Amino acid sequence: MAIFQFEAMTASGEEVKDEIEASSSEDAAIKIRNLGYFPTKIREKSGRAKKKAAGRSGKASGKTFAIGRVRPKQLTTFTRQLSTLQDAGLPIVRSIKILEGQMKPGVLKNTLIDVTEDIEGGATLSEAMGKHPRAFDRLYVNMVKAGETGGVLDTILQRLADFREKSQQLKRKVITALVYPVAVITFAAAILSFIMIKIIPQFKDIFTSMEVQLPEVTVKLIAFSDFMVHDWPVLLAIPIAAYIVYRIIRIPRIGRLITDWIKMKITIFGSIINKSVISRFARTLGTLIASGVPILEALNIVRETAGNEVVARAIGKVHDSIREGESIAEPLRQSRVCDEMVVNMVDVGEETGDLDRMLMKVADAYDDEVDALVAGLMSLLEPVIVIVLGLVVGTIVIALFLPLVKLIDSLGEQASAG
Repeated sequence: MAIFQFEAMTASGEEVKDEIEASSSEDAAIKIRNLGYFPTKIREKSGRAKKKAAGRSGKASGKTFAIGRVRPKQLTTFTRQLSTLQDAGLPIVRSIKILEGQMKPGVLKNTLIDVTEDIEGGATLSEAMGKHPRAFDRLYVNMVKAGETGGVLDTILQRLADFREKSQQLKRKVITALVYPVAVITFAAAILSFIMIKIIPQFKDIFTSMEVQLPEVTVKLIAFSDFMVHDWPVLLAIPIAAYIVYRIIRIPRIGRLITDWIKMKITIFGSIINKSVISRFARTLGTLIASGVPILEALNIVRETAGNEVVARAIGKVHDSIREGESIAEPLRQSRVCDEMVVNMVDVGEETGDLDRMLMKVADAYDDEVDALVAGLMSLLEPVIVIVLGLVVGTIVIALFLPLVKLIDSLGEQASAG
């Protein structure tokens, strides 16, 4: 048995600091909850450094070299599995060890080894995860912390898994819908490039030998073909340079604000971006509030994870409004980033004390709207792509055959004159 120092909250919100004897940090947490407290920190009073060092020496061999970030799908699967194990009543360390043992070598496996060591050394799960921001972001860590504080970690992990699954589902739908048009455009660009680089120069030689005056459209087509043959690096440099300029513009906050505002105003695409961002905002805030995260802390997290500077600025105004004792709905209405329906739902949620559920309904409604917009965009893009490709191919055919028609006409005139 070891002595554990702990910090906890009473049901009335008072902070308690004391010591308790237990066989492990999990056992200590159970005993603390049995006393009617909600533990926020648990640390072993003595032997922590020795245990931590022993953990490192014993588990260092389990680590492998890995770089990069944890894949979202992998983290979502881990979260769902961990919530299931916690719901079954397994201790947190054993749960993480089971999942870590099933994983292939990689960044998440290495991270879980470190998390296990820290928990065995007396840290809470949220503290251990907080040391690895590349794997567990602030939203993830704060939700876990709320679950530990309220003694409902299994429920919070289930909500977190649901949140991540729905966010990924929306992203996957958009990406899947874009695969077809992107593939068609890519193949069309490759075919047209082949025509411009390989076919047009051969027609150019034929036209030169004919010594006929070429139509304007043919001259421009040949000039563009020459440009692609001799100056193709410029064509590659243009999109690369545009991307670099875009990234430089987005470095200052005002640059991000301007570019995000422009993206939200683009026809159809802007609506998809806008509704996707609002859906993410509503679902994230609703999940945090339902998990017991304080509203001001939740808004700070949502602002950091919004992914859009226009919406982040609006959330900042909401944060300031609540800090001054006002409502959420009014600054949202003034920002004009949300539809009136969203503002009204938030207003009703505040009035009824059911804000988290209302936010989830907003997120679900916007997810459905994004699906409809994406489907409509795809049905619109397909005929547009066909028409544009038809015009391009038709222009090339006309430009190549006009000189031949002109040559046949001149030969006919010569025959008639003879």
